[in-house]
Amino acid sequence: MESSGSSKAKCITGNNGEAELKLCDADSKRAGWITFPFIIGTVALLTLAGTGWMANLIVYLIREFNVNRIDAAQIHNVIGGCFSLLPILGAIIADSVLGCFLVASISSVVASMGMVLLSLTATLNSLRPKPCGNKSSSCKAPSNLQFAVLYMGIVLTTLGVSGVRFTIATLGANQFESQKDQSTFFNWFFFAQYASCVLSSTLIVYIEDSVSWALGFWLCVAANLIGLAVFIAGNRYYRHETPQGSPLLSLPRVLIASFRKRKLQLTLISDEFYYGPHGQKKEVDVPPKKNFRFLNRAAVKTDGDTKSDNSIAKPWRLCTVQQVEDLKSVIKMLPLWSSAIFLSTPIAVQNSMTVLQALTMDRHLGPHFMIPAGSILVMIMISALVSLALMDRLRSQFPLWKKLTSSSPTVFHRIGAGHLLSVLGLIVSALIESRRLRTAHIHHLQNVNNPTVPMSALWLFPQLILIGIGEAFHLPGQVSLYFQEFPANLSNSATAMVAATIGISYYLSTVLVDLVRRSTGWLPENLNDGRLDHMYWLLAGIGMANFGYYLVCAKLYKGKDGNSSSSHMMTDDVGENKMRS
Repeated sequence: MESSGSSKAKCITGNNGEAELKLCDADSKRAGWITFPFIIGTVALLTLAGTGWMANLIVYLIREFNVNRIDAAQIHNVIGGCFSLLPILGAIIADSVLGCFLVASISSVVASMGMVLLSLTATLNSLRPKPCGNKSSSCKAPSNLQFAVLYMGIVLTTLGVSGVRFTIATLGANQFESQKDQSTFFNWFFFAQYASCVLSSTLIVYIEDSVSWALGFWLCVAANLIGLAVFIAGNRYYRHETPQGSPLLSLPRVLIASFRKRKLQLTLISDEFYYGPHGQKKEVDVPPKKNFRFLNRAAVKTDGDTKSDNSIAKPWRLCTVQQVEDLKSVIKMLPLWSSAIFLSTPIAVQNSMTVLQALTMDRHLGPHFMIPAGSILVMIMISALVSLALMDRLRSQFPLWKKLTSSSPTVFHRIGAGHLLSVLGLIVSALIESRRLRTAHIHHLQNVNNPTVPMSALWLFPQLILIGIGEAFHLPGQVSLYFQEFPANLSNSATAMVAATIGISYYLSTVLVDLVRRSTGWLPENLNDGRLDHMYWLLAGIGMANFGYYLVCAKLYKGKDGNSSSSHMMTDDVGENKMRS
């Protein structure tokens, strides 16, 4: 990848005529900070649009489509899982086939189409059911056509927003040569995302709640279209990388190749293994390691596996030794990675249930303003941002810790602290819900349709603040750990690992809630008739058990350098630069 200066220098020394010099001079103006306003502006606008409908979706489904409250929370969790998993597919397509610019552009168009459909459901009375009367029995279910338009809008918007998330970050980072410039870009990239999320979760959600759903959704459409226009306007300045194939695809290739050669006799002879198209190199001229030996078959050469130039003829039958070792490194990380899934699953349940709690509580701030229920979760983001800023100032100074342990805290300590803070947040959630239920019972609000418990929604803030602080510890810590321990060519997949964790946890949360609904009476339509506090205690118990599991995994883990977890020190700002959006 050449810098602007080097590109221009080559053009001058080439001396191939005036026309070529002008072309090269134009190429020299590509990339660098000139692309920054376009990319950051795009990120801010697309995030504003994407968060504007998603943050208030639970409330919209309940109020405008008469969806059962718990079902609405379940739909929200499924979409949240897609938001985390689908970007990985988009990144693979961008790396392998289309490139970042095309994937981001097409995804933005798809998102705009979905948002238009959602806006139409809020604008046209014929596309949504009649509102409920005073009695729950008078609620009319949406028709098949109304459901079809609603879900088509949700699906298209989810696909579109998901396709943009990783690809724009990658495109932006590719515009800079130095790691310092890339680090600065990531800082502003995530600042723009968080700032837009906060603005969207407050201003646009307030417009949807208090002014008009249609106006709020059409504002999302406008923001998305303007963001797409800004993105395309900067195309002449972008440096476009040629798709080289996604390194993530090498992992399933090793699995499939080793399975296809499962009957092959393993060898210890170095010459029998494939090291790459350029032959064996001294630094890798050794057979694969003995751990997970069944995978080594993927690198054994057999007749027809290679071409005359020693390149691979059958990619899904032969892999390099390095690709085999890369997969082994990822497998070693799986126990720690799975502990993060069981950490995020209770949090996903808690987030959706908090919105339902807020709908039953007094959300007034003064006589004229009421907090939208969909905005209540913004406290997690705010507390995470404040915590990250404080830790950034204090991370190099740990006098009390050093005094007690004679060492600095490691990345494992940071993740463990996030586990404990998250469990504490769930315990506080259970205690506050118990208080809310007692208040509801005192005022005889059971079996009442859409009751408002005379208890301020501000009581929900402590649990959200604790969850936010916990995320500031464990999410960047996970990215830092994966970034350190993944093979060099997979280091950029650290964010994908965290995203996959969050996505899977959303899906597991829907399964967990469904199991609880089927086996207990804790989660009825009217929360005042149920025992959501028992659900929170169950989640806290799962969190504590998972913390014990995490401690065992961290204790037994051996890094790629062969050292134990105690030797892995906390890293610099890699984690902060790649936190989830």
